[in-house]
Amino acid sequence: MGNRLLCELVGTRILGVLGTYPPGKNSMDVYVCGVDVVEDTKLNIQLPNGHQLLENQLVTVHLDNRSNETQYDEDLSIYRLSYKGVVTHKKEFEVTVEAEEYQVFHGKHCEKEYHSPIYEFPTDNRQLQEIKLSPLKKVPVPDVLCHDNKAGVLLTYAEKQPHTTVLAYLSTYDDDIFFITFPSTFKSNVLKKNNHCYFVIDGRTATSLDYTMEWNYNIIRGEVFQIEKVSPLFGHLQQVFINKNPYEVEFFNHPEVEMYHLVPDHMVCPRLAS
Repeated sequence: MGNRLLCELVGTRILGVLGTYPPGKNSMDVYVCGVDVVEDTKLNIQLPNGHQLLENQLVTVHLDNRSNETQYDEDLSIYRLSYKGVVTHKKEFEVTVEAEEYQVFHGKHCEKEYHSPIYEFPTDNRQLQEIKLSPLKKVPVPDVLCHDNKAGVLLTYAEKQPHTTVLAYLSTYDDDIFFITFPSTFKSNVLKKNNHCYFVIDGRTATSLDYTMEWNYNIIRGEVFQIEKVSPLFGHLQQVFINKNPYEVEFFNHPEVEMYHLVPDHMVCPRLAS
């Protein structure tokens, strides 16, 4: 494992997605933000639309080095991490976050990691539940406007603080989201304990960082259901999914692949709201 600085892997000023559990509430708040990587263990985060974060609040910041030049492949050869941290200082439109734990992956390999001396991985004693079958009755119309936007950020309800991951997706005009994974993954495990989640789609490949973090993104909240492999819908959705993301074809050949359907119940879209 190399000794490269975090800013050398993901950049010094990038777009981020922040998730947190507000104190006293059984919910998640999600922000699209600008991130300055000050040090390996310190981020300065800009939130142009304001925030409700508090000092000492636990947060997770998703970071990766996607750009309009990214060439996607089956190994997901981008630098990416789910940065677990704590807010140490706040202003009206920015906060400072210091790291508790993270692992930087590139493809299937961990390239860098950090664990605070006092950080302990939380124990999750929640019972696994079978995810219900999707209520979908017919193949939806894919959103052609998102055809060139290959990946989004999934935020799931892990213990203590959210977990984030970047993954390929298929979206529809009704804002349904479809994605695939495997039972062995952490996100699949968390979804089987709480099938509510958020999915963030941003326009970083088409617009500047400042414009994107203020206007050009969708935050979709909803509940996840399963598309059974024996369902006729699975095959149809598989073909549409591969048409958008050809590099995912090998995943569909795996016998344990799972397809999930995120049914939205709320969406934040600043451009539409304006």
